[in-house]
Amino acid sequence: MQSDASTSPRRRSTSCYSDSGESSCSEPFSECGSDDLSFTPAAAAGIHRLLLSCAAEASEDAISSLMAELESPAPSLDSLRRAAMELRLLAKHNPDNRVRIAKAGGVRPLVKLLSHADPLLQEHGVTALLNLSICDENKATIVEAGAIRPLVQALKSAASPAARENAACALLRLSQLDGAAAAAIGRAGAIPLLVSLLETGGPRGKKDAATALYALCSGARENRQRAVEAGAVRSLLDLMADPESGMVDKAAYVLHSLVGSGEGRAAAVEEGGIPVLVEMVEVGSSRQKEIATLSLLQICEDNAVYRTMVAREGAIPPLVALSQSPSARPKLKTKAESLIEMLRQPRSPSLRARPAAVVAAE
Repeated sequence: MQSDASTSPRRRSTSCYSDSGESSCSEPFSECGSDDLSFTPAAAAGIHRLLLSCAAEASEDAISSLMAELESPAPSLDSLRRAAMELRLLAKHNPDNRVRIAKAGGVRPLVKLLSHADPLLQEHGVTALLNLSICDENKATIVEAGAIRPLVQALKSAASPAARENAACALLRLSQLDGAAAAAIGRAGAIPLLVSLLETGGPRGKKDAATALYALCSGARENRQRAVEAGAVRSLLDLMADPESGMVDKAAYVLHSLVGSGEGRAAAVEEGGIPVLVEMVEVGSSRQKEIATLSLLQICEDNAVYRTMVAREGAIPPLVALSQSPSARPKLKTKAESLIEMLRQPRSPSLRARPAAVVAAE
């Protein structure tokens, strides 16, 4: 019997969950936010030539000179800021410069800036590393230079929002190196900080946090448990239930990565995720219908109690409609049919009588 939506506090009447207008079922994660260096009009006028020069290729001598300023035994704060900003801009505007800076040994001096007391210098260091990490061959160099823990610390306590958001972005890029890097970032304490940014950050911060969480949880299984323990599931479900958040797709994909673990499935059920996912199958975009179906399939596998809860929430009719939709991908239709078959399996009276609070994996 289908549940009344009014009895499910997380279910909402809405015509569509789409936050992007995108009907594709590809992952909803673009690259994280870029280096948005901005200036007041007066400062911009004074720095115009510098921006133009940084858009061009830098010579090895020019890069070495900037590095020498960073490593000077008694530099002035202004000289440090200017050298760090120039390296940041050189790495922002020109792919070849990213390679040159890293090969010239520029990574370690930039990592040292992350612990500097000056907020602007710290922001330049964080963002220069972010720009360098765009180049795949630089990722290992940055990790080997010991950047992970300072970046996590910047994510935690940097004075400027831009530095915190760029630290999240840099960690995302480094997590793409391999599973070991993703696990190291998780062990350094990044996951709770990203969950906090997901909850309290601005629009860009939330998107960067979701993208980083997805990469970290997909790259290392141990990070899924860390995300669940940090309360990520509730935050994700809140975003998924709010189309105006602009985060529905991203949050749904992160949740899907978490329900791949038993702890994630239990948390999703306990936090009221089944009504959210069922409604997404009913009224979501094509991409949302697919990811919600896959998440429900993972939740229901090997757990009769969860299957009972999903069936009672009214999942079968929208799944049937999805399996018969001419616009649905064949693979999605097959998944929907598998879930329907699973939900229609006989349930013993003893299972039907058990309380919904029973969420232990079976």
